[in-house]
Amino acid sequence: MLDGRVSDSPYGDLDRPPLHEAALHRALVRDGGLWREVGVVRETGSTNADLAERARDGAPEGTVLVTEVQTAGRGRLGRTWTAPARSALTFSMLLRPEVPVRALGWASLLTGVAVAMAVRRMTAWSEAGEGFLGADAGPAGDAAVDARLKWPNDLLVGDRKLAGILVEKVDAGIVVGVGLNVGLREDELPVPTATSLAIEGAPLSDRAPLLRAILREFSTWYREWTALDGDPETSGLRTAYKELCVTLGRRVRVELPGGEFLPGTATDVDEAGRLVVAGPGGERAISAGDVVHVR
Repeated sequence: MLDGRVSDSPYGDLDRPPLHEAALHRALVRDGGLWREVGVVRETGSTNADLAERARDGAPEGTVLVTEVQTAGRGRLGRTWTAPARSALTFSMLLRPEVPVRALGWASLLTGVAVAMAVRRMTAWSEAGEGFLGADAGPAGDAAVDARLKWPNDLLVGDRKLAGILVEKVDAGIVVGVGLNVGLREDELPVPTATSLAIEGAPLSDRAPLLRAILREFSTWYREWTALDGDPETSGLRTAYKELCVTLGRRVRVELPGGEFLPGTATDVDEAGRLVVAGPGGERAISAGDVVHVR
């Protein structure tokens, strides 16, 4: 574990419970399972950077690193990401998927599907009127938090961002970072376009059950996807993603690498995970870019 201290916070252990490494390890690490090690650090600059270094030192696939405070988190397009102590679920996963190179782009979208499904499951309400189901929720029940995806992998509730995902290539593998706002209050939001589970009305102050749910959901999708050679069709991944993606059917404005802007309508996510945009010059498949939903 890394040395460090948790930044000052007015909230105590009952409001924002700490994560316990030993308990998470017992719950998630199994013989034959994907997860090999789950570590919790009190504070670090970036879990992605730390795990990338561990990957270079030979850490196995299935290593997970979680932090209570991240001081130099990075998002897509070089954006920074920070949150008060214990207010977010911030972690990275080391993966070495044995799939064709052309399929690797789906790792990012797969993560979005897993996080969205876990959040929806953990915030489900009983259809019988029995209240919040949480970890006991199955596929049935209405989600109190209607988590959806903006291409490629931003988690939204309405038009506000709940979580972000960053995938980075490392030696013979990838590091997947997730930052999910859990307990942030309105006055703690970094920007007004962000949100949190607490703001959306989900009674999930303890992040441990949510982390377990996300990692289990991810493992299910990842093992199916890799077993089928990264095929998004036969694994059901493309269908699941499109059902959750609110970008499809929307008017969009895409800022492409190099500064070009592409206006149009998002019509599909193709077999390579690219966003298909019908613009002035016809349809165009986008593999990278910053998407803005146009009202």
